[in-house]
Amino acid sequence: VIIASLTISAILVFFIVPLTIVFFIYLTNILLLIYQRGNEVKADPLSDVWDSARKTIASFWDIYARVWHGYELHGVENLPEGPAILVYYHGAIPIDYLYFLSRLFLWKKRLCLSVADNFVFRLPGLKLLLGVTGVIPGTREECLGALKNGYLVSISPGGVREALFSDESYQLMWGNRKGFAQVALDAKVPIIPMYTQNVREGYRTFKERRFFRHLYESTRLPFTPPYGGLPVKFRTYIGKPIPYDPNITTEELVEKVCKGKFLFSFQTKTAVQALISKHQTIPGSIWKALLERFDKRRK
Repeated sequence: VIIASLTISAILVFFIVPLTIVFFIYLTNILLLIYQRGNEVKADPLSDVWDSARKTIASFWDIYARVWHGYELHGVENLPEGPAILVYYHGAIPIDYLYFLSRLFLWKKRLCLSVADNFVFRLPGLKLLLGVTGVIPGTREECLGALKNGYLVSISPGGVREALFSDESYQLMWGNRKGFAQVALDAKVPIIPMYTQNVREGYRTFKERRFFRHLYESTRLPFTPPYGGLPVKFRTYIGKPIPYDPNITTEELVEKVCKGKFLFSFQTKTAVQALISKHQTIPGSIWKALLERFDKRRK
C-alpha cells in the first residue's frame, strides 16, 4: 500500500500540471459550444462575431500565465501591421505559445493563425476551439490564403519532433523543412523569429527516447509523455523581422532564420541571438529559472 501510494504521488507530481492544462483546454471547448448554442452563433469561427469569446479565453490564459509563470512578452513592436510568418522553437508543451496568442489578442486585438501537426485535427472534441483560435493545417494553400488575408501565421519547423526530442540544450530539430521559407517568398512577407526563455525548464520529456523516437517515426503520433509544470519564469522574445528579399534563395532564408533564432555561436551578430545570449542559460537550469521569478530587475 505504501509503495502504491508513493508511486501514485510521484505520478501526480510529474503529470498533474500537464493534465490540468489538457483539462482546461477541453473545458474551454465545452464553454465555446455552450456559447455557440446559447447565442445561436452560426458565423465562421474566424469572424469578428467570436471576438468576445476569444477575449474571454485569452483573459483566462493570460491570468494563468501571470500567476503560474510570471509571463512576460517582449518585442511586440517588431510585429508588422500586415501579414508575416512567425517561426518559433517548440517546447515539450507549447503552453508558452498559447500565452503569446492570448496576450497578443488582448494587447493588439490580433489573431495569429497557428500551423499545427495533422494529429491535432484528429483529437476528439476540439474542432470548435481549433477553429475559433485559428489553428490551420500546414499546407501551402492554407498558409498563403491566410497571409493574403492579412493574418500573422506562426509555425514551428521542428514541430512535434522538436517538442518530444529536443532538450535543455534548446537544439533545433528542423531536418530539411524549408516550406515556411518558400511560403514567405511566395507571399512576399517577412519572417519573424520568436522563442520563450526557460520553456524547457517548465516542461520536459524523458531522457530515454530510443523507443519513443522509433514509435514516433513509425506512427507520427506523440507517445512520449511530457512532465513537469514547475512555475519557472517564462519570457517570450519576438525578434527583428527578416524582410522579404526577392533575390534570396529558400536555403539562404532558412539559414538566416536559424541564425536569428537559435544558432549557438556567440559570433552571430543578430538581435535575437543577442537576446538568447543574454537571457537564456544553456544548458537550461530549473533552479535558475525558478529563481528568476523573484528577479524584478531582469527584463
